Amino acid sequence: MKPIKEKQAEAFTSMKGDFGYKSKFAAPRLVKVVVSATTGRAKDKNRNELVMDRLAKITGQKPSLRAAKKSIAAFKVREGDKIGVAVTLRGARMMGFLDKFFNVVIPRMRDFRGFEKKSVDEIGNITLGLKEQTIFPETADEEVRDLFGMAVTIVTTSKSKKEAEKFFEVIGVPFKKA
Repeated sequence: MKPIKEKQAEAFTSMKGDFGYKSKFAAPRLVKVVVSATTGRAKDKNRNELVMDRLAKITGQKPSLRAAKKSIAAFKVREGDKIGVAVTLRGARMMGFLDKFFNVVIPRMRDFRGFEKKSVDEIGNITLGLKEQTIFPETADEEVRDLFGMAVTIVTTSKSKKEAEKFFEVIGVPFKKA
């Protein structure tokens, strides 16, 4: 398999006919990847540390805690409680993570038929939801009782949804067959 960096460079040649690019700088590029997970429990420090530790193993970078933006009484969450964890990857770490994600992690997903094209938003980004972290090779052998889901958001410089869908196909995001 080709690395993501090479696929991104080929995006110009494969997309210039459809979108009329005159320069390789007009073609979409990857900006960053944000991997986030919710811990769900504001009062449980051990859960926050566990999720932070696992995300650090998966991404190779220390995650940061994220606070609740507003209070929700039904969930016993107050504004400012630490209920989420996120990592922002750029540059070489981003490319390495995406290579691992597309070539190792996605083939390990059970009953995987492809991602929905509707997960691409109007400004050219895609958010992919994962049900459990054990599909990553770094966490596969750890305890199964502490499962959590996560979201992987890939941010690009695409200007439209159609342009972004084509770019994601070129770099190797497997979409469902229509």
